[in-house]
Amino acid sequence: MSYRQAMSDVHVFDRQQVRRQRERAAPGLGAHDFLLREIGERLADRLADVTRSFPLALDLGCHCGELGRLLGERGGIRRLVQCDLSPRMASGAGRLVLVADEEALPFAAQSFDLVLSNLSLHWVNDLPGCLLQIRHILKEDALFLATMLGGETLIELRRCLQDAELQEEGGASPRVSPFADVRDAGALLQRAGFALPVVDVDTITVTYPDPLKLLADLRGMGETNAVAARRKTLMRRGTLLRALALYQERHADRDGRVPATFQVLTLTAWRPHASQPKPLAPGSGRVSLAETLERSRKPFSDA
Repeated sequence: MSYRQAMSDVHVFDRQQVRRQRERAAPGLGAHDFLLREIGERLADRLADVTRSFPLALDLGCHCGELGRLLGERGGIRRLVQCDLSPRMASGAGRLVLVADEEALPFAAQSFDLVLSNLSLHWVNDLPGCLLQIRHILKEDALFLATMLGGETLIELRRCLQDAELQEEGGASPRVSPFADVRDAGALLQRAGFALPVVDVDTITVTYPDPLKLLADLRGMGETNAVAARRKTLMRRGTLLRALALYQERHADRDGRVPATFQVLTLTAWRPHASQPKPLAPGSGRVSLAETLERSRKPFSDA
């Protein structure tokens, strides 16, 4: 099922299950948060490249506060509000913390100079609505900077689980969440009324001694299956063993290690303001494309 097909039904994820998974993962998250820390560091570096100060910022879906600890002095943030769907996660973050759902933000209009989110928005059912709310709570000319998992994430695991279930049970059920791709994310930012939207893609490949260690990390991060249409019973032992065997057969290197792909989308956008640069109106160019191409064919003079 594609992300666009999934978004046709706003109830894609079981948000109560997302909360339960985060509650369960919170006490031991430090042993599995390598991806949160790596992407959080990259997000903080992006913020350091912006020549602006953001006195009041929001960390939306803060987990246990990894991003807040990584920011340091970057962004000129004086106060950072952190919130998470999970009470246990939020309690491990910082001083200005609260429990809040990304789908129903409890903040007043134009409250923040900056909204950050690190690897949390891919669990939101109504992502267009969430982005509208984020724009609503940003001040004019304020920045939205976020990361979320993209469409190629866990592609190896997805295919092995699907093929194993088809072989062992004669059918397949949703085992891995649908993720947005670059075009989806860019279109959603524009739909939500953001200015100057940019979506970048990074691919991180992590290798594991075996697929079971990957599954343990996903559970330890609170990132296991929470699709509303998932099968509520445990996977059959034979199906799981077949999926693990397929993973090893198809993807193991000479040392027996297997890769796991994480595709990360970085979203950058601003709440509109009159001072921001605007694209030129269609037809306002003074030099035609044909003339420019004709000039580029002429050799440079040696004079």
